[in-house]
This record gives sequence, structure tokens and C-alpha cells, in this order.
Amino acid sequence: MMPSLFIAHGAPLLAVQDNEYTRFLSQLGKTLPRPRAVVILSAHWVHGTQQVSDVKRYETIYDFGGFPEELYRIQYPAQGDLETSREVEALLTANGIAYDVETKRGLDHGAWVVLRLLYPEADVPVVAMSVNPRLSPQEQYHIGTALSALRNQDVLVIGSGGTVHNLRALQWNADKADDWALSFDEWLQVHLNDWDLDALFDYEDRAPNAHLAVPLLGNEHFIPIFYAMGAANDQRRSKLLHRSYQYGNLSQSVWQFG
Repeated sequence: MMPSLFIAHGAPLLAVQDNEYTRFLSQLGKTLPRPRAVVILSAHWVHGTQQVSDVKRYETIYDFGGFPEELYRIQYPAQGDLETSREVEALLTANGIAYDVETKRGLDHGAWVVLRLLYPEADVPVVAMSVNPRLSPQEQYHIGTALSALRNQDVLVIGSGGTVHNLRALQWNADKADDWALSFDEWLQVHLNDWDLDALFDYEDRAPNAHLAVPLLGNEHFIPIFYAMGAANDQRRSKLLHRSYQYGNLSQSVWQFG
């Protein structure tokens, strides 16, 4: 059975950097079981209704500005997968989750930066899905739960975001992680390891420094973790595979569920 993953996609520059984290993700793609398809829920596709892509071949979206020109030359021409899209749609229907099919949207950097590091040849088919920060964590988890059967079909479910993602707090020249970011991630680690859904769903009130780690207008980066957890609801196991930081507090963490 495939695991599900939560992967921090960091800053767009990750696509052209050679560092501890990019090397880890490259190696992870080689050590994971080879999936027949990837279903990815990116923090950069926010929509009020659940969206499911049905795209033959994705365009590469450059949803950022002010970065080096080399970033805008990167192409990640992943193929879609009609069969997996239909499986996703059937699972959402069976679980009473309304959705729309999106036939034109490409892959945003929350998706292609991660996928390019895992599968640089763009040779694993992809189905992209949106996230909705207006839903409760319980509802986000429920959508993930609806996808759990895909793991038995050699489909890898990935939530792409970041546990600590506060652009206003970044320190571009920092050489160590901020204490407040560490304390939030350490609290998160305890409750993920215990699969403590009561605490996790109430993270805004219970987690230390939650207002800094997950700002009100930035929670779309945190919530993919609930979708990824839900996809492993049948095997409530979690494992921290990697954690590091850039710019003082931008988390680069990878969690495996199931």
C-alpha cells in the first residue's frame, strides 16, 4: 500500500537550488514505491468547491514574480490520468463531497516544484486537486479520507504546503531556525505521532505560536496536512521524514502517513 505524504514546497527558488532538502526530495522519489499516478493537493490551488483536474498534459504555471529568469524557463510537462481522475470523482461522490472537473488549469509551483524533485522526468501521471481553507480541519480531513482507497491502487496522495509559512516573518540572512517556529513544529510532531485529531483540529487555540506559524491569511499552506492525514485514516501512523528551515522559519518538512 502506498503511503500518503505532506511535503513542504518552500520558496519557488527550491526548484533551482542544490541543498540538503532538494537532495532529500530527489532521493525520496527514488526510494518510494513507484506509483502509477500521483494525486496532489497544492496550497496554491484554492477554491470554494472541490476541484479535480482532468487534463491530458499540464502546462507549467509560474505563479510568482521577481525571481531569476531561469525559474521561468523550467517546464514540467506532466501528463494527466483520466482513469485516476474518474476514480477520484467516484470516491468523492460516494462520500457525499461535491466537486467540479477542471479541464484547463496547469500545475502551480506548489505542485510542479515538488513533483519535479521527486520525478524529474515527468513520467508519473498526475491528478491535481484544490484545497479550501474555509472548510474546517474536520472537513478537510474527510476529503482526504475519501481518497484513502487510492493508496490500495498504487496511487500516491500528496498534500503540498508548509507547516510554518509566514512570509512577513522571513529573515533572508538567518543562519538558524527561530525558536517560535521550532516550538510550533515540535508541538505538531507530538500530536501527529499520537494521531491526536482533537488537538490537531484545534491547533489555532492549542499550538504554541500558531498565529505566527499559520497566519490567518496563510492557512492554505498548513491545511494540506489534513488532506494527507485523512488519506491514511485506515492506517493511523505518522513518521517525520525530514525537517529543516530556510530564512529563519520557512519550514521544509516531509511527513509520511500510513
